[in-house]
Amino acid sequence: MILWLWLCWGFSIASGQPDSELLARYLEEKLMADYSVVEQVVRRVPRQTRFLQRLETRPRMSEFTVKSTIISRYAFTTVSCTMVNSGSEAREGVFEMQIPAAAFISNFTMSIGNKTYYGEVTGKEKKNSSDDKARIKKPPRPLSGRENGYETFKASVFIPRKMQANFLLHYEELLQRRLGKYEYTVSIRPQQLVGRLRVEVNILENSGIVSLEVPPLRNSKHKGNGKAEGDVSPPPSTVIGHTKTLAKVTFSPNVVEQTRIARNGILGDFIVRYDVNRELSVGDVQILNGYFVHYFAPTDLPPLPKNVIFVLDSSASMVGTKLRQTKEALFTILQDLRPEDHFNIIGFSNRIKVWQQDRLVPVTPNNIRDAKKYIHNMSPTGGTNINSALQTGAKLLNDYIAQNDIDARSVSLIIFLTDGRPTVGETQSSKILSNTKDAIRDKFCLFTIGIGNDVDYKLLERMALENCGMTRHFQEDEDAASHLKGFYDEIGTPLLSDIRVDYPEDNVEQVTQNFFPNYFNGSEIIIAGKLINHTSDSLHVEVTASNSKKYILLKTDVAIDLPSRNDIKAVPGLEDGKGDQNYIERAWSYLTIKELLNSRLKSDDNQEKEYLAEKAKSVALTYNFVTPFTFLKMREAGLHAEPPQEELISPSTHGIGEKLQSLQGHKAPPGIRRQQDKQRIKISKTSADGDPHFVIDFPSSKFSVCFNIDGEPGDILRLVSDHKESGVTVNGQLIGAPAPPNGHKKHRTYFSTITILSNKPERSYLEITPTRIILDDGERLILSCNRSAVVRSSSLEVSISANSNITVTIRDTISFVILIHHYKKPAPYQRDHLGFYISNSKGLSSDSHGLLGQFLNHEVKLLQESLNTSHQQVGQNQTEALKPNPTNTLRVKGRLVPVVWKQRRIYNGQQEVDCWFAKNNADKLIDGSYKDYLASHPFDTGTSSGMINSL
Repeated sequence: MILWLWLCWGFSIASGQPDSELLARYLEEKLMADYSVVEQVVRRVPRQTRFLQRLETRPRMSEFTVKSTIISRYAFTTVSCTMVNSGSEAREGVFEMQIPAAAFISNFTMSIGNKTYYGEVTGKEKKNSSDDKARIKKPPRPLSGRENGYETFKASVFIPRKMQANFLLHYEELLQRRLGKYEYTVSIRPQQLVGRLRVEVNILENSGIVSLEVPPLRNSKHKGNGKAEGDVSPPPSTVIGHTKTLAKVTFSPNVVEQTRIARNGILGDFIVRYDVNRELSVGDVQILNGYFVHYFAPTDLPPLPKNVIFVLDSSASMVGTKLRQTKEALFTILQDLRPEDHFNIIGFSNRIKVWQQDRLVPVTPNNIRDAKKYIHNMSPTGGTNINSALQTGAKLLNDYIAQNDIDARSVSLIIFLTDGRPTVGETQSSKILSNTKDAIRDKFCLFTIGIGNDVDYKLLERMALENCGMTRHFQEDEDAASHLKGFYDEIGTPLLSDIRVDYPEDNVEQVTQNFFPNYFNGSEIIIAGKLINHTSDSLHVEVTASNSKKYILLKTDVAIDLPSRNDIKAVPGLEDGKGDQNYIERAWSYLTIKELLNSRLKSDDNQEKEYLAEKAKSVALTYNFVTPFTFLKMREAGLHAEPPQEELISPSTHGIGEKLQSLQGHKAPPGIRRQQDKQRIKISKTSADGDPHFVIDFPSSKFSVCFNIDGEPGDILRLVSDHKESGVTVNGQLIGAPAPPNGHKKHRTYFSTITILSNKPERSYLEITPTRIILDDGERLILSCNRSAVVRSSSLEVSISANSNITVTIRDTISFVILIHHYKKPAPYQRDHLGFYISNSKGLSSDSHGLLGQFLNHEVKLLQESLNTSHQQVGQNQTEALKPNPTNTLRVKGRLVPVVWKQRRIYNGQQEVDCWFAKNNADKLIDGSYKDYLASHPFDTGTSSGMINSL
């Protein structure tokens, strides 16, 4: 039959019409049903006896499936594998799976014939018994021959003749964001062609999924590079579908498609990359059944300057490809340094060679050129003096920080690369760690890179952990140049420093790490914890950080929803899967264990190490995780015992996006804290709000004056103009809306944008709309109006009360408050708009001008000969006798202005103001006419306006 198949295939190809689908179906049927046909062919072809006998000695894999569900970055993965022994005697079947080193195995089940064995996570009190039914191995760290960033799970068992074995492996991981994307990877290396091969990945992200992509299969020797240069298409048979919050990706190549990829059954890594919608805010806080997880990854932030020292191994072992690729990577990295950065280079072997003695140099074309020459001339020789190299680098950076007037906002770091172990100078790891920590003194971070199989990975990992850095390990046969460049890209753009995330102490407990020295572009900060105040209806969150010259405070109240709102048990397809598990709780346990392991690794105290190990083991046993302190003990399911429930993750994609809309943190209803924010805001009556209605308060005269400006949509009104003295200008742009029916106006106008410019002590501007704020003081920052935040620099502070108001304070002497007007169900004549209020004008000069500014340092007198009352009585009592009097007149700068009595509502209609109203677009009240206050563009400071300068 095989001979007939090959003849037919050959004829089909010869005729130019190969029937791939027919061939695939035929092979799948034969591979899954019975392998006796292959055995018959074996005996008929004596020349291939050795090969076919080897083929006959191992069971065939008839099915290999991977099903994964990712809910808010937390991934549940199930690997199912079926092996068939069609031989005449029992054969050993080996199930081998590469899983991410960061993942925790949570369950493993085997079925051999009619027997079922399940894995029980047990604490490591003693070594595993040698007579276990199955031998399982998961090395704690990447070892020689292992894939970078992966560990190998291996289970072997003898399969009786003519029977099959089923393996079911579960593991979990929290996806890390790198270079702006989450990457979920499945290793597909069954070592043979598989009858049924399928990978299914379901993603649920309530923030919204963006940038979903499936690159070509990644070969182990080119991790991170894709399949071929320029080839970005998904692997054959990949199907991608997604809505706003849900994505489903499947990969199911038939046998022919597998053969085209790799005849040996090693297909490579199947990768899904994506990101979520985000903004500069307190982040995405999700709460479910007493646990919370907080994802913080702001965007649109200007990068911080860097002070960086590259410490590069140039010992003899770096000869050849490793040093060449290191040089290539450094050439590219140097080109990516920014003009505000400073740098230096240290090469080390048994000698330490510093490129620029006792200093860091700025990034200039000449310095970059000279640095490239220095790197190009580095030659491999001698041993490896790791200790002296780090001591030299740390002293150089410490001295530079102490002796130079460096930018306070800059981030300092050392990037250290080696391919070996210490062989010269201090060689004891504990001493090197101690010396490095003492030299750095928590003043900057150390990032380590190891290349090859001879590197002391544990030493590099611990050095990075103890000094707020990260570590990477690359294999010798991998493309080190692209890896080095990729790692630098991760840490090359610091956006924030000294990030601290706080929650009320009486509301939370067992919170994971909440202080981070740096936040790098494209990464993400994750915090999780437990709620203890079950009576509170919200969780207050505050994030403080430094960015460039600014201090940032972001805050919000997140509603603690009823469990039913965030419960996903009712989602179709999850009834028997992960719907009964609190994914937020498991994310908390995952992070907690990781931090305990890292703390133990950094500790030198044996008693503390034992305590941390016991605590990590306790959490791991509670959540069924295999860790360095727990292991899987295989047990046979008893005759009367229920077999362990298989945790297959196969959610239906129908309706999930809508069902999980409530997973993201909701905005809290108005509470005590928000009321306190409002009470703290001090606003005078002097304002421009509504249609727009202007109010000027004269405290010494104890009355107010008001007027309207009937502008045109698109007009930009100059509200405050003091550019020459205090350096402050405020402009407001109008937006149009239809007039109400039966009204006397042809249309309404509102302020859609308020622009505040300041040029002292340095130039900056704020552009405010009802939805966002752009702050630019040479570095652009975008803030959302629906999140509370505070941004502070040396001369400017912006405080946002979510969906309520923005307070802008300049040099502590000038304050403006902008009210945000939102309509839930706007009428045709209503528009979302802004109101402008002057809270503090002490810093504005007596020469300030503008529609509001011209009155800040001038008094107005009310002329009314028939009045026998004082100004206080006029301003405060507002007697009924005055209201109908048509002869009331104001004296303004020598001009007489007729006014009438009116009432105005300000502060979102919360306060009523009695005022003297000047008609006709404030004719005679304001200097000049209305058109003299029109700005040509939002950033017009009026310095060229002859009218205003002469007034």
